[in-house]
This record gives sequence, structure tokens and C-alpha cells, in this order.
Amino acid sequence: MMRPGPAIIFMARDSPTCVIEGVLHQSEWGVTGVSNSAYKEKTRQLGDSLRGSPGLRPRLAKDTSNLFRERQQVPVRGLDVRDFNQVLAVDSAAGLVEVEGMTPYVDLVAHCLKHQLMPAVVPQLKTITVGGAVAGCGIESSSFRYGLVHETVQEMEILLGDGSTVVCTADNEHRDLFFGFPNSYGTLGYALRLVLRAVPVKSHVKLSYKRFNEPGAYFSALAGECSRDDVDFVDGVIFGPDEMVISLGQFIDHAPYVSDYTYKNIYYQSLRDRAGDYLTTEDYIWRWDTDWFWCSKNLYAQNPLIRRLYGRKRLNSATYTGIMRWNARWKLTRHLDRLRGIHSESVIQDVDIPIENAEAFLAFYQDVIRFMPVWNCPTRAYSKSAVFSLYPMDPKTLYLNFGFWDVIRGKKKLPPGFYNRQVEAKVLELGGIKSLYSDSYFEPGEFWDIYNKPVYDSLKQRYDPGGAFADLYEKCVLKR
Repeated sequence: MMRPGPAIIFMARDSPTCVIEGVLHQSEWGVTGVSNSAYKEKTRQLGDSLRGSPGLRPRLAKDTSNLFRERQQVPVRGLDVRDFNQVLAVDSAAGLVEVEGMTPYVDLVAHCLKHQLMPAVVPQLKTITVGGAVAGCGIESSSFRYGLVHETVQEMEILLGDGSTVVCTADNEHRDLFFGFPNSYGTLGYALRLVLRAVPVKSHVKLSYKRFNEPGAYFSALAGECSRDDVDFVDGVIFGPDEMVISLGQFIDHAPYVSDYTYKNIYYQSLRDRAGDYLTTEDYIWRWDTDWFWCSKNLYAQNPLIRRLYGRKRLNSATYTGIMRWNARWKLTRHLDRLRGIHSESVIQDVDIPIENAEAFLAFYQDVIRFMPVWNCPTRAYSKSAVFSLYPMDPKTLYLNFGFWDVIRGKKKLPPGFYNRQVEAKVLELGGIKSLYSDSYFEPGEFWDIYNKPVYDSLKQRYDPGGAFADLYEKCVLKR
């Protein structure tokens, strides 16, 4: 999730060598030397801060957020986690990277590329933090091979509501939290340090595009591409009922040319008129960030003149999220809509649908929601035996993510969540599941049937018995 959204519309545990801040150390894998003491001191201070204001629920104080739901204005205590933003270690031989939870992926990727590695799954936007992607079930075009972001985690150190921390892995005494943390959105604790799987990369990515004018053939082909061993990335875009494009990426050492979509040219538009392309690996990873997929159009950033006024440095998700937060605070577009007699509803959703039901979901989407384009990203479990309690997906099933982010406007006033509720109902009917980073309208019983109340209650009792954090329904549906 974490996933994207629009703007104004708003095990190898014992490695003999680790590279820590670029310096080789003989040690076990982990935080060592100066990094160890600095990390421990930051953790101690943060725990003291959490314990220091009883009675008020904490809310993270950090520079970026990719949540797309307005929060209720209630008294909270800011928990300053900005300093937990360092890449601690890169172990090329083991294919592991150790990183603090508030590190944005743009920094993590830059560190990894120096070692010819990338995190196995890198969410689409530079501003997404590592801890946020794990708690919010991040996805990208390598997910057909490695699963969602949390499936690449080997270890986490999590700050609990009483200010203490626990280290959890898939096979230690805190394995219940390891498998229950994804999709918890900070209601069980915050990930301060994580060890993630990293994979080798080459300098460039060769892209091949396959076009379809019929949904059945498109979805069938997407499923087939996911069984190939010679591709590194698979995703797709639906531009309309008879225009669909599959994008396949392969690492290569040398490219005959390199395209640039960081300023004048727009990546998603190139999918419609090219047979293929070449990008540097870094530019491929961030190919969606310049235009926030296609949502930059809502900020007029796709107009060539205004695009020049933005300039290369401001064409990115950080700028767009900043404008979105400003708009949410001052409600500019809401006031303008009222003056024009327009009623609007943001439909910002990522949903994961079993591939065999993808055509049925698209038919519903084209009948009810309609706005285009729509992003598709296939994902399947990396481990067929791992079950993540709060985001239950069949590990034997290939799912297809549908990402759609825009506003539906009209003269008629409709009940709150009119369109989003229909999306939620259709996702359940088709055996899918939806991300919770944006607006949700589930009734309590329905919500907990999906997101595993018995296991959640057990985790809450063990790791947050004092109720320092809101529960998942309060936070994600009631927006507390």
C-alpha cells in the first residue's frame, strides 16, 4: 500500500561479514558497534517518550504518510520516530538488508543499488517507509515471485504500547506477532528495525509490452506470464474495455538506449504506443513516482507548461502528498464543489482478487466505478505454508491487484461511501480482500469476519493489554 493514491482528488542469520554504513565489520548479522549503541539509545528514548504521556493515544510524528483516509481530530501524543531512518547493514552474500522502520524506500533502494541489490519487493512510491509497507501490505511488479512486502521480512523489532520492544521471527517465541503484524497499521506496535530479503539486480531493465482488446485473453495471459522463469517483473494497465497492456521486465547488463520519464515524458502514456522500452534499474523501480501513476493529472502536472513550472525536482510523490495534505486541511476542492452544486466521493482502493474472478470484478468496475486507467499487479505467496493472520490470502492462489484512485462527481447527493461500499461488497463476493490504507465502510461484524478477530484479539491481549493503541476497526474504519 502501503499503496499509491491521488493528490487533490483526494536466512542466513550468521553472516561472516556485514557492510554497515559502507564499512566492513567482522560480526554476526545485525546492528553492531557504533550503530548498535546509537540504535539502542534511540530506542530507549522512544520507549520513554511512549510511557511519558499516559492516557493519550500515540500517533506517529514523521515527515511522510501514504494513508489516504482523513483522521478524526482527537487529542493524541506525537511519537517522534523521524530518527529511525537509517539503513544499518547490507549483506550481499546472504541477500539481506537491515533497516530502520521509518526509512523511506528511496533511501533504502539507493543503498542497496550500491551493492547491486534491491529489496525483493519495492512499493511504487519513494515516500513509502519500510515499516509502513510491512504494516500496510505493500505490492509491486516483483510480487508475482516474492509475494507482498511483508513476505520478504526475516526479522522485526517492534515497539509495543508499554514502551518495550520485542524481536520477532517466523520461528521464535513471538512468531504470532511476526505473522500478525502485517495489516495491523500500528495498532499492535511499530516496526523500528527490520531485516528484509534482497535480490541481485543488473544495471538496466528491458521492458516488453503485450496488448489485448478482450479481458479474458488479457487475464489469462497475465496468469501465464507469472509462470515464466525468464522475467523479473510483471504488471499491467487497463486503459479501457478494449485496451489492456501487460508489461514484462527483464534485468539486462547493457541497453541500446535509455528512456527518461522523470520530467518531460510520462511513463504510463508510453505503454500505449511503444512495443517495448529500456530503463535504468533505478528508473524502473521509480517509474510510477514521477506522476503518481497517472494521478498527477489532477494537479495539472501533465500539462506541458505547468509541468515545466513544477520542474523535475518537484514532480514526485512527496510533492503530491504534500498538496493533498494541504487540501485535506483546508478543504479547497470540497468548498469549490459545493459552490458548483457538485457532490463527490473519493474512490481510492487497492483490492486483491483471485485471478479466476478478475474478469468478473472488471465487469463490475466498468459498470459502477468506470474511471480509467486501472493498475493490475499479480501476487502470490512466496511461502505456501506461511499464513499472515490479519491479511488472509490463500497461499495456493494467484491474486490480481486492482489499483484505482480518483473521484466520482455528480449533481445527485448519495449516501456516504456509496461507491466504496459497492467495491467492498463485490470484493467479498469474489473471494478477494482489500487494503485498509484508505477509506473503509465495513460494519463491525463484517470487518472482523474478514480480518480475523479471534487472532487479532489474542495479539492485542498479549502485546497491547493496556490499550495504548486504537484497535484495527477504530483506526481503519472509524478513523481514530
